[in-house]
This record gives sequence, C-alpha cells and structure tokens, in this order.
Amino acid sequence: MPAGVNSPVRAFGAVGGDPIYLARGEGALLTDVDGNTYIDYVCSWGPLILGHCHPDVISAVERTARLGTSYGAPHEGEIQLARTIVQAMPWIQMLRCVNSGTEAGMSAIRLARAATGRDKILKFEGNYHGHVDSLLVRAGSGLATFGLPDSAGVPEAMTRDSLVAPYNHLDAVEEIFSQQGESIAAVIVEPVAGNMGVVPPRAGFLEGLRELTKRHGALLIFDEVITGFRVSPSGAAGLYEITPDLVCLGKTIGGGLPVGAYGGRRDLMEQVAPLGPVYQAGTLSGNPLALAAGLATLENLTSEVYQELERKGALLEQGLVEAFTSCGVKAQLNRVGSMLSVFYTDQRVEDNETAFSTDRALYGRLFHGLLQRGVYPPPSALETWFVSAAHDDSQIEQTVTAFKAALEEALKN
Repeated sequence: MPAGVNSPVRAFGAVGGDPIYLARGEGALLTDVDGNTYIDYVCSWGPLILGHCHPDVISAVERTARLGTSYGAPHEGEIQLARTIVQAMPWIQMLRCVNSGTEAGMSAIRLARAATGRDKILKFEGNYHGHVDSLLVRAGSGLATFGLPDSAGVPEAMTRDSLVAPYNHLDAVEEIFSQQGESIAAVIVEPVAGNMGVVPPRAGFLEGLRELTKRHGALLIFDEVITGFRVSPSGAAGLYEITPDLVCLGKTIGGGLPVGAYGGRRDLMEQVAPLGPVYQAGTLSGNPLALAAGLATLENLTSEVYQELERKGALLEQGLVEAFTSCGVKAQLNRVGSMLSVFYTDQRVEDNETAFSTDRALYGRLFHGLLQRGVYPPPSALETWFVSAAHDDSQIEQTVTAFKAALEEALKN
C-alpha cells in the first residue's frame, strides 16, 4: 500500500513520524497493536457519533449479516433508512444511497448540471467534496478564474467548468455570479467547513448563497457528509434554517460502515435513472450492513444525546482555551456542537487563508505529545476534532490535562 495506508492523512505526513496501527475500539477509546490505549477524537473522521462498538449498532450489523451481506437488489432496510432521513430533513423529499461521500458529491453535481442545462460549478477554497476530478481544484488569479487541478492525473479540461471562491466571502460569490451567473449550474458548499479545520459560516453567508442561487436559476447543494446528523438532528441546514436544493450525506448515516447518499427536491430526484435521464448506479449501493448500522445510529440520536454532545463539546472547548491561554499561546478555537478545531494563530479564522496561518509545526509536536499521553487527535492541524456520546467528563478532563502538558512541552522544542 502506498505509504502503508489506504487514505493519505493516515500516514502522519502532516505531523511526522510513523502511523499507529489500531487493533480495536470501544466507547471513546482506541487500542493499537502494541497495546497502547488512546482517548479518540478522530471517531473515524466523524461517523462514530455514538462511539466505537455501540451495542445497538453491533447488534444490528450482526443480525443483518446473518440474513445476507449484500443483495444487489431492493430490501426493507433501504426504505427504513430513507424514511428516517426524510422525516428528519423534509427538504430531502427523495434520496439515493451510494457508497461514499465522494459518490454523493459527484452524483449531485451530475444531477444539477442535467437539471439546469448548465455546466459550471462553484465551490469554495478549503471545502472538500471527495476526490472527484472536477472538484480537486484551487482558486486561480482573480475571483472568477477557472480552477487548476490540485492533483496529478487530473487534466485541466476536467476542471475547466469549476469556479472557486473564498469560503465565507459572499462578495466574491456575488462578483462571480455577476459575470457568469447564467452559466452556473450549482453552488456546492460545506455549510460548516470541516476540512480546513472547523470554520463556521459567517452570519448571512449561507442566506446569501441561497438568495443568489435562486435569483440566477442555479441550485444550492449542501455537502453535509460531515455535518449531517452531527451538528443537529436535521444537520446544518436545520441548524441554520436554510433550505438547499440538494444535500450530500455520509458518515453518520452509516454508523461507521461505508455509505453515502444524495437527495433533495422530488422534481430533481425524479430525473435520476430509471425515472429520468441522469444515470447513476452502484453494485453495493444500499448495502444492508451499512444501512442497518446507520439506522441503529440514527435511532439512538435523541434530543438528550444532542444536548449532551453540546455540553461535552463546550466542556472540552473551555478546558482547551484555558490551557492554551495559560501557556501564553495565541490561538483560536472554533466549535459547532461536537466538532471543534484549535488554530495556532493570532488571526480570526474564517476562511482557507486564515486557517492556513495556523502553526502546523507546533501542532505536529503537540500531536505526538498528546499521543504519548494517551490522546488521539487528528493527524493534521487542518482537520476536525470530534466528540462522541461515549466520551465522559473524566476523559475530557484527562484530555485537557494532557493537552496542557503536551503544549508546554511542544513550546520548549
């Protein structure tokens, strides 16, 4: 395997050193192959909102596996999960299950282009929508410059219709629409950015995107692969009271198993094959194991669970802020519910540029100090910490104590 891993960030390239190889997880804890135990704040990059090996999730997977691991045909679990999602998110009137967030984003964009008869897609710096060729782009010079590929192997022709704007800068989006609005099929956005660390939307930003897309006949796609069922029972769209045209989901709706979904207005989704001309298919789409794990997860996400996630997130935030403040470190903590990030910078982090001002070398030293003290944070300064329902107050207290000691050590080196 390249670098010994199956996804790049796992190789610890952003923090140095060798990756740890894990043997098992239970609750809020991970144990590696050498027997070391860590309090886990990666949570499989978000899906494990209930923690590792929640008994209801494990029971659902075991029960389903005895009936069959894959059918390649319709089954009741698909209907149950779909019904649960549309009840929680009424702006999703129909949905289609896929196998990953990447597939969800790719499929939603194809549908948006078909529905509008337009080609251009506007995305934002620092927002990640999977490793789709057309979305692996960064901004060029000027607000409305065509994106250039961010990965080898992606021809410029694949990104020619991709436009890029700075996240949280509505004026930049307005300028792009003023020049090319009639050609834009959709705006795709992480309503809460989670792939440059946690960056919440500025007041009025999402509302502005909704108004601009409506005015110009474009669609608004919320990529809620991370935020869906994580930041509220109805995701970021519900939290901020914005109605998107299409939504991409993943992570939490699979309870730790591979899954994705896209959905939205009925008139749009009825254009997906076999009802309409937009082709999309998948042998393992709607996999019974993944949907059983997802349904068991969603059924456990009561209002009390969300209240506790908010309380625990606030408790961790308070402890980390007190720690870096007492150490004299200039830093900013961004949090939305059970998602948070600390940026080691004196700037207010509201976009990709300010996120990248964080001291990544300091974070690398801090990361290894935390590992040595039994805490597993994301192996990148620009990723999200996730709190789960399985974390308890004593583990959060241990984390804060370890964080302060590791930070003091990192500042000396």
